[in-house]
Amino acid sequence: MEARTVTANGIEFGYLVEGPSRGPLALCLHGFPDSAYTWRHLLPGLAERGYRAVAPFMRGYAPTQVPPDGAYEAGALIADAVALHEALGGDGEAVVIGHDWGAFPAYGATAFAPERFRRAVALVVPPLPAMLGAFLRYEQLKRSFYIFLFQTAFAETAAAAKGFVEGLWRDWSPGYDGEEDAARARVCLRDPANLRAAIGYYRAMLGAVPPTGRYAAEQEAAGRGPGRPVLYLHGADDGCLGAEVAAGAADHLPPGSRAEVVAGAGHFLHLERPREVNGLILSWL
Repeated sequence: MEARTVTANGIEFGYLVEGPSRGPLALCLHGFPDSAYTWRHLLPGLAERGYRAVAPFMRGYAPTQVPPDGAYEAGALIADAVALHEALGGDGEAVVIGHDWGAFPAYGATAFAPERFRRAVALVVPPLPAMLGAFLRYEQLKRSFYIFLFQTAFAETAAAAKGFVEGLWRDWSPGYDGEEDAARARVCLRDPANLRAAIGYYRAMLGAVPPTGRYAAEQEAAGRGPGRPVLYLHGADDGCLGAEVAAGAADHLPPGSRAEVVAGAGHFLHLERPREVNGLILSWL
């Protein structure tokens, strides 16, 4: 993998790339608390299939710039994905793959600009209508304590504390040694401005910080269903978002989509079961 930079949507993005310079773009978007290195197993597989596989560090995650506009609503993430497609020379054969927070722009970019992406893959976050009911269940509310913590003034202090990020990795993917991945996430969020940016995603999600209004069309697209067929994957042992949400995911995906639960895997299923998850994604694409 090579590390490079590109400017898109007014932000300088750091990214990892592997594969031929002229292959179709495969845009791989990470979540929290994670980094572009989460795709280290998938990028080579995509490259072997002829894709130019690109994994950007999401807005606010070092080495990517903290966005000058301070926007973290879904519309901003969609605008980033579309702008990265443009800046990296993507065409209509491009695909977009998103895990956790990366799933939101994977859905939304195909709704906002369906002509740019042929297919999408989303991991562990189903379309919003499939997810809403989960937050009425006590067990899921317990798992999601951090979302509510992140609405408070104590959020940055708690998230910076020793063991917090590492604890999320342990809880979300039981039995997986995520020490290396948590350390990489810590590097991305080491500066207080970067950590504040990552928490800003959650504050924007629940409305603690109102939308900037800069991305009204993209934000509207976020409320629609995906515009291209989606492969949805969820770990059976996910300790962040219970696997029961996957049962209704297919009902909110376009025709030709597919949803699967991966046995023996948690929230970071693409790292826990890379051979199986790679196989599912590559055969789908």
